[in-house]
Amino acid sequence: MSSVAVTAQTAGAGAARAAAKRRQRKVPLGGSARRAGRLTYFLLGAVLLISIFPLYYTLLLGSSDPVAIAQNPIPQWLPDSSLFSQFATVITDSNINFWKALWNSTLIGVFSSLSVVFFSTLAGYSFAKLNFRGRGPLLVFVIATMAVPVQLGIIPLYILMSEIGWYGQVQAVIVPGLVTAFGVFWMTQYLSEALPYELIEAARVDGASMFRTFWSVAMPAALPAAAMLGLFQFVQQWTNYFWPSIILTSDNPTLPLVVQSLRDNYFVDYSLVMGGVFLVTLPLLIMFFFVGRQLVAGIMAGAVKG
Repeated sequence: MSSVAVTAQTAGAGAARAAAKRRQRKVPLGGSARRAGRLTYFLLGAVLLISIFPLYYTLLLGSSDPVAIAQNPIPQWLPDSSLFSQFATVITDSNINFWKALWNSTLIGVFSSLSVVFFSTLAGYSFAKLNFRGRGPLLVFVIATMAVPVQLGIIPLYILMSEIGWYGQVQAVIVPGLVTAFGVFWMTQYLSEALPYELIEAARVDGASMFRTFWSVAMPAALPAAAMLGLFQFVQQWTNYFWPSIILTSDNPTLPLVVQSLRDNYFVDYSLVMGGVFLVTLPLLIMFFFVGRQLVAGIMAGAVKG
C-alpha cells in the first residue's frame, strides 16, 4: 500500500492530495523547494560588502603613508606589500610589548570563555531543571543586572582590586568576568527546552549524583549553545578595552592597549595604527574561519525550540 493511500485512510483525502502534490514536486515534508530569488541574493551581497568594507579600508590605510592619507581619504584602491612593514614595526617595537599583550589577551580570552561556559551552564541547569525556593525571583534579579551599566561598578571594583594587590595583574581582568548574567540567561532558556526531565530522572535512578547528572547529561545537551556562548565571550574579552585600560599598566598590556599605545601625543601615524588594528583582528578572523559553522549551529540551536 502506498504512503498516499495510508495518508488518505489516516488523515483524510485532503491530506492525501497534498502529499501527492508534494511528491510530484519533490518538496520535503517539513520545508519548501522554492529557491531564493535574485533580490535575496542581492541584499545578502550588499550586506556582505558593507561588512567587509571596514576591514578593506583598514588594509588600504595600513598600506599607505601618513602624507598620502592626509591628502586623500582613499589613497589607493588595493593594498600593497608595505602593509607587512607595518606589521613588523608593531611586532618588533620594544616599547609596545606585542608578544606580552598577545599572551595576556589569549590567556584572558580562553580562561574567561571556559569559566563563563561552565558556571553559566551550571547556573542555567539549576534555574531550568531544579526546584528550589526563590528560583523565579533570583533569576529575575540576575537578568535585571544586565540593565546596570558596567561603568557604575568600576570605582568600587578598582578599589577592591587595589586593596588585594591585583592592580596591573591579569587576574584583575579575569576574575570579574568568571560568569555573566547574559550567559546564565542564555543557558537557562536553552536547557529549559533542550533537556527533557526524563533524562535527569533516568540518571538519578541509575544512582548518579547531582553534579554527575549535570556533567554527564546536561553538559552534552548544552554543547551547541555553550559553543556559541564561549565564542562570543572570547571575542568580547579579546576586544575589551575599557576595564583593562584602567587596571593594567603598559608593562602588562592586552592587544587593544597595544593599539592605543601606537598613537603619539601630538601626531597619529594612521598607517601604523591601522596595521596594528588589522594585526589584532587577524586571529579573530582565523578563528571564525574555522569555527564559523559551529557558531551558526549554536545560534540556530538556541533559536529553535524542542
